[in-house]
Amino acid sequence: MLGTITNTCTIIVGSLIGGALKRGIRPEWQSVLFTAMGLASLALGFNAVCRNMPNSEYPVLFIISLSVGGLLGTMLDLDGRFKRLVDSFSKPNQSVQPSPSSTSSPSSSPSLAQGLSTGVLLYCIGTLSIVGPINSALLGDNTYLFTNATLDLVTSAVLAATYGFGMVLAAPVLFCWQGSIYLVAKFFGDVISSTLLCEIQIVGGVLIVASGLALLNIKDCKTLNLLPSLFVPVIYFLILALV
Repeated sequence: MLGTITNTCTIIVGSLIGGALKRGIRPEWQSVLFTAMGLASLALGFNAVCRNMPNSEYPVLFIISLSVGGLLGTMLDLDGRFKRLVDSFSKPNQSVQPSPSSTSSPSSSPSLAQGLSTGVLLYCIGTLSIVGPINSALLGDNTYLFTNATLDLVTSAVLAATYGFGMVLAAPVLFCWQGSIYLVAKFFGDVISSTLLCEIQIVGGVLIVASGLALLNIKDCKTLNLLPSLFVPVIYFLILALV
């Protein structure tokens, strides 16, 4: 668990640094950081999809996963519940002031809820964050997690500079996510196959792209409603194992 603990600590440190810098950053600079994170999300998401799609043995599974998961998440109103919960603890002045050329719609100003949903996806849904705990559990190798920790240090600082100190709340989510994967790999290593990881990476890449679109005010895909999509490949492979 050393790698996961290190990764969690770097997000806390990065969030504190970024939150402190936020006070000295002009609104237009915050807007640029906001745009940069949107573009970075698109790049990371497309990279995950393009890298894993050729290796997929079930090329339609990600479509089914997004459809079923999206319907379930919408029925449960995960996005709405999460935003109402987080916004109840966030202050109105945490938002970035829109530039003169931007629209005046509510989505033009980023909220802490949007930042947390983006941060959780960027921290948790990625090759290093998923494969890292597995390597740590099965091989005792923390290389991937230490590398991921370095990347998350920078990412968390940039996100916190845009959304504020509240981004530190993403740290315990990462710890639970990687900790769960670590425990599953430790006790049920045979269940996790490279094929399943590939399918999860494709779905996760699409979710990161969706998050980037929201950051850039192109389309609010309500990414949190799509999160159950990540569990559909797992359930599908469990059914295959039982048949």
